[in-house]
Amino acid sequence: MTLPAPYDTWFPAAAFDASYGHTLDTLRSIAPIAPPEGFAERWMRWRDEARQVDAAPVVLSVDSAAGRRVSVIEYSGIDGTRLRAWVVDPVAAAARVGVVHSHGYGGRDAVDLARVPDDAAAIFPVARGLPTLNAGVGAPELTAEHVLAGIDDPERYSLGLCARDLWLAADALVALNGDVPLYYVGESFGGGIGSLALPWDDRYIGGNLIVPSFGQYDERLAVHCFGSGAAVRAHVAAHPEARELLRWFDASSAMTLAQVPVRVEVALWDPYVPPQGQFAVANAVEALDLEVLPAGHAEYPGSDAVTAAAIRRGRAHLERVLST
Repeated sequence: MTLPAPYDTWFPAAAFDASYGHTLDTLRSIAPIAPPEGFAERWMRWRDEARQVDAAPVVLSVDSAAGRRVSVIEYSGIDGTRLRAWVVDPVAAAARVGVVHSHGYGGRDAVDLARVPDDAAAIFPVARGLPTLNAGVGAPELTAEHVLAGIDDPERYSLGLCARDLWLAADALVALNGDVPLYYVGESFGGGIGSLALPWDDRYIGGNLIVPSFGQYDERLAVHCFGSGAAVRAHVAAHPEARELLRWFDASSAMTLAQVPVRVEVALWDPYVPPQGQFAVANAVEALDLEVLPAGHAEYPGSDAVTAAAIRRGRAHLERVLST
């Protein structure tokens, strides 16, 4: 196997070519999956059902990080499951914006304030089932089991529940910090479930999706990858009927219906979330701010500087949409 440059020197021990033979031009031409009939109606029904659930946030403990007050809270998810999250208060007396900041499939063990302005309140929800705060709560902890939990029923599929839980996490943040405009930040798993949740919540003024997962299942299921995608691909190969359920949870389909400016950071090489799926999500966004990264889910020469620059530009995007 011969890898294209610069990946041949960056990842000489790679098990496969995680560019999948694509270039920026071919990736920009990948179309999102058209939503199935009834897609919007189903998600709007789920959104209406979420409005009937009282998040009922309760502060469990208070600490500090980087000079800011950080609380661990508990709140109700979409089915009443009590979930835990971190909430960060703004440095100033009142928040100018609220940031809902999700995570990758590894879960989260601490807050990360790099993408959170000083004058923002933020909630760092941990998806049901995932470590550390919600390990095994409401869903399996292991990635290969989590991504398949409930896959035979759209009403209880884990990815749908996690996306719908985000509406309740936003409710909890608003209950604790007031009625502020919301901005979403999510990476990988968090980018995928955020794509599913974002179009139906009119409190959001924008979002930043970083190497988003769960996009364009026709492309995603056609190629080898690591992580959650491998588990889904194996399951669909054994149970072809599952492909129809996944149409309700395609991040690229959902993003065709997004009404707010969205920044998407996409990678040209990624062995965990194939670039084809990431770009399909980006290509679906009408009000798009696109940043192309050399690689995702990997360290490479200069990656720290690339990440730092992407964070700066992400913060600038939040400021732009907040000021319009």
